[in-house]
Amino acid sequence: MNLIELFSQHDISILIFMAIASLFAGFIDAVVGGGGLIQFPAFMILFPNSTVPTAFGTNKIAGLSGTSIAAVQYAKRVKFNWKLLFITAFSSFIFSFIGAKLVSRIDVNILKPFIFFMLIAIAIYTFKKKDFGSFATKVLSDKKKYLFGFLLGIIIGFYDGFLGPGTGSFLVLGFVTLLGFEFLEASAYAKIINCITNISALYVFLSQGNYILEIAIIMAVFNVLGSIIGTRMAILKGNQFIRKLFLLVVVLMIFRYGYDVFFS
Repeated sequence: MNLIELFSQHDISILIFMAIASLFAGFIDAVVGGGGLIQFPAFMILFPNSTVPTAFGTNKIAGLSGTSIAAVQYAKRVKFNWKLLFITAFSSFIFSFIGAKLVSRIDVNILKPFIFFMLIAIAIYTFKKKDFGSFATKVLSDKKKYLFGFLLGIIIGFYDGFLGPGTGSFLVLGFVTLLGFEFLEASAYAKIINCITNISALYVFLSQGNYILEIAIIMAVFNVLGSIIGTRMAILKGNQFIRKLFLLVVVLMIFRYGYDVFFS
């Protein structure tokens, strides 16, 4: 069966809505992460008969496509500490794989109340601290940078493989708070790391056959388009624009996890 026949199995309105959701997800994810907050729920609503692992796998294909484009664009404009990037990427890759392996064995709901209240604290702090992420705030020794990067990779990598939504935002937050980066620099690092964690987790889902190819293709194309627009906006508008969008994404995550904790 060719792709045209595969596409014809779906209602055109569903494909259009999925494309629009992927476009916005790519835009938000490129700026500050959290595109999965739009893309994943949209997929589950439009394809209610799909399993959660299939939704994860299909979303990972699209997410990796957009994130890769954003990473390339940021890499042209941001100077990286490549050793720090490698250490963080390495630990995140390993623990993303572990998280993806465990997602079918452990009840993911056990973490959601903790994440919900943590997000509320993050939102309050970001809102009150107007200059949060506006400029670099720490001068750390190389030893501390690499240690914090390694720990950040472990925590966020596991989260990405195990749960996933908002991974980019948590990475941005980690680089700003632990390493004292400004938002633009943190977003650039987050894109690279997110690519690594997506590859690791995606390998697991693909090997299990948990994806819908034709939907993944549509989502990937529009996610990439949104990512290109979002990256250019972030570079053009700077840290305050990213901070505001970060706060918006955190609020959306609060609503999402609040619903999961209290109503599901």
